[in-house]
Amino acid sequence: MFIVLLSLIFLFSFQSVYASENQFEDIIVTATRYDEEISKIPSFITVISEEDIKNSTAQTIPDILKKFGIHVSDITGNKRSYNIDIRGFGETSPSNLLVLIDGMKINQPDLSGTDWLLIPLERVEKIEIIRSSAGSVLYGDNATGGVINIITKKTEKLNAGITISAGGYETFKQYAYATAELNAFSLYLSGSYLNSNGYRRNSDIESKDFGLKLNYSINGNINIKFNSGYHKDNTGLPGALKESDISAGISRKESTHPNDFSETEDYYLKLTPEIYFLGDNIFKIDLSYRKRAWISFASGDWGDFLGDSEMKTFGILPQFIFKQKFYWGKNSLTAGFDYQKTTNKIINNGVFFGFLFTSEYKLRKKNYGYYIYDELNVLDNISISAGYRHDRADFYFYPSNTETVSMQEDIYTVGVNYKFYKESYAYISFTKSFRYPLLDELYSFYTNTVNTKLNPQKSYDYEMGLRYYFNDNIYSNINFFRIYTYDEIFLNPVTYNNENLDGKTKRDGIEISLNAKIFSWLTVFTNYSYINAKIKGGQYEGKNIPNVPKHKASFGLKSDITKEFSFYLDCIYIGSRPFISDFSNSFDKQKGYLVFNTKITYKNKNIRAFLDINNLFNKRYSEYGVLGGFPIEKTYYPSPGRNFLIGLSVNL
Repeated sequence: MFIVLLSLIFLFSFQSVYASENQFEDIIVTATRYDEEISKIPSFITVISEEDIKNSTAQTIPDILKKFGIHVSDITGNKRSYNIDIRGFGETSPSNLLVLIDGMKINQPDLSGTDWLLIPLERVEKIEIIRSSAGSVLYGDNATGGVINIITKKTEKLNAGITISAGGYETFKQYAYATAELNAFSLYLSGSYLNSNGYRRNSDIESKDFGLKLNYSINGNINIKFNSGYHKDNTGLPGALKESDISAGISRKESTHPNDFSETEDYYLKLTPEIYFLGDNIFKIDLSYRKRAWISFASGDWGDFLGDSEMKTFGILPQFIFKQKFYWGKNSLTAGFDYQKTTNKIINNGVFFGFLFTSEYKLRKKNYGYYIYDELNVLDNISISAGYRHDRADFYFYPSNTETVSMQEDIYTVGVNYKFYKESYAYISFTKSFRYPLLDELYSFYTNTVNTKLNPQKSYDYEMGLRYYFNDNIYSNINFFRIYTYDEIFLNPVTYNNENLDGKTKRDGIEISLNAKIFSWLTVFTNYSYINAKIKGGQYEGKNIPNVPKHKASFGLKSDITKEFSFYLDCIYIGSRPFISDFSNSFDKQKGYLVFNTKITYKNKNIRAFLDINNLFNKRYSEYGVLGGFPIEKTYYPSPGRNFLIGLSVNL
């Protein structure tokens, strides 16, 4: 909070010092599944630009998210596995956060969640963060805490380039791209390679990525878009260190699981024909296919385990967008139907307390949903939006006592935006959202049975906030929210079963952000969030939700020292929070941390050289902590110490 107060004083002191052309133009976002002005969306929106990414020390998409007020936990310390939380859902946040790539859903319907390595950060044009559950009406499952839409780069002219970097932990990275545009045809092609030993023993990673984006326009009325990506990696899994291990003198860099690993191969294809008719009206169909295969090996005192999984997902999403003008305003109506089918084939082998076993499974989820969303602009400064969705999911399990399970939900949203001073606006909204149980939350691999008592989770989200422009170069967001969640799905640490909480949960929060170009050579930004996430009623009455810090903040600045040299500095603060699985709040909280990162960049025509230093003051901390072992004790996944990366980019 201290960082925010200092920033407010600083910004108000200088709000009229530098005011030339508008640095913060109206941003177009896709929170409504079509391009829209940010001032008409009743949610707290953050847009991370390509320039923001280049200025930062981030090496992955989760790295850049944590600099904008998102709670990010790098579990293994090698940038392979993450827990990302926007609205205080703690350990279940991956299943309460919807993640899109160019509008295509990439959440998996099992506990593997989102693969954040599917898109290299260098391929990203911008990232849109919608901090509310309003996206549930348009996208369905998983959007309870918010939506993150990762938009990949597109071509505008003939160009090519390469970036090579190397640094701490024997890290080597390479990224190359080529773009071309010929009449109505455009192309963006990219490839990347990463190799690193990681901070800890057995946290090495080697990954390869390829991306392709095509666009073909016919007479300006028909667009055919094609987007695809391929990812492959081999990764060590160092596992957690118990508190007793650390007390016995085991190094933070050590691993008690030196042989555990995972191998992943993942690719997707997306084709979107888009037709404009009768003016600005649009009909389009998103056709997508994704195949993700992975092998993982785990070991322990109980024996060892080798899992081989293959997941295929097919989607077809037709959509109409009707835009009309009236003498008193404008109206945009969106209607569509979503169909997605995912099939998961699993083969497990291993040794459990001396007994050999081999098991085969087939799990499937079919999802159907239709929705309607309307935005009515009343006069020039008031817009009213509302939407409804009916959603259904059919689950299939083999072998099992119950082969099929069906669930359905009806949800809705309503919001009002009021533009009260130039581009400044205020908003208020209400949304009912949901999430279905995941395949492996419903299914037990130990008993081959389905938990038919597990219900969908339902949330009610109340929000109000505003974005205020002090002048053309300084603006601030403030948002207040309350979320009530019923039948929240969690892993009971006593029974080791996935269950619905017997009490409701309540999340009260305040989110603040400030962005300012103080002088022509100095830009600053800051974010602060307060979340009070508690369980109301039931066996955990009054307890704090695990892995949810009440306070988190970030602050950053960029200074253009000369025309060629620039300096960047950020700091990230995460407050104390209960360990994962500590629903009874019986253990001491996991300690908070404050970490600084810095970057120096030299730019000259088509060349850019940079030096990144992460964890500048070599802070000893852990982003991720969980209760585990027998007897149960606190365990940690130590985060990296001070490390650097030096690189060179050349655009041809």
